[in-house]
Amino acid sequence: MGVALRDARRSVTSWCRRHTIGGDGAVAAARRGHRQGESGALSRQQELELIDVLRGVHPDEFGLDEELWTRQSLAALIQRRFDLTMDAGTVGAYLRAWGLGPREPRERACGLCVGAVERWVRGEYPAITRAAQEHDAEVYWIGRVRLRGTMPAAEVISAVSSRGRVRFMVTTPSVDPPLPRDFVLRLSGADQHPVHLIVDGSWPRNEWPRRLPRRIVLHPLPSCGRTLAPPDRLTA
Repeated sequence: MGVALRDARRSVTSWCRRHTIGGDGAVAAARRGHRQGESGALSRQQELELIDVLRGVHPDEFGLDEELWTRQSLAALIQRRFDLTMDAGTVGAYLRAWGLGPREPRERACGLCVGAVERWVRGEYPAITRAAQEHDAEVYWIGRVRLRGTMPAAEVISAVSSRGRVRFMVTTPSVDPPLPRDFVLRLSGADQHPVHLIVDGSWPRNEWPRRLPRRIVLHPLPSCGRTLAPPDRLTA
């Protein structure tokens, strides 16, 4: 009986994680505001090339003054690489097509977790925002999405602030990769600004980075996957 329950838990957790990770990002999606081939728009081949260029690298490696990719730094890279000038709105349309941008908390949960997430928003989220205000910290919601139409596969890890600012990195997915420590540290920035990070069910707690600086506080969004690992101390 114990083995059957463990197997059932693994199945539910696996399904929950696949849902949370998503897969709703799309390369060369139609909803852009520009059609491919028009002035100021990337062709499909250019978009795929851009994604490959972004894999595993950060803006500062291109001499850009950003810790993680934003609309502004991505626009600068597009200008440099393709000689295309794009405003923030056009770049934002690409990011939304990739599955990035603000989402309601319930959209970050699988069907089994929606009720728990809604209760968490009512009961615990207000305390997180109060603590962030007291420490002049920014609140980010962290998640990831797999992009369709890329070869090899591409995954985008993103953080969306409570003010709607998007910061992200592109990786090549592996089997159950942990939440990247470098990504979390870079959200705090070179000035080591305090941040509160809400992590969705893409990563169980045993896949979170350990012994982070006290200025970085991680909060788990309710998820089926949270049952796999008991809470432990994650900050130093």
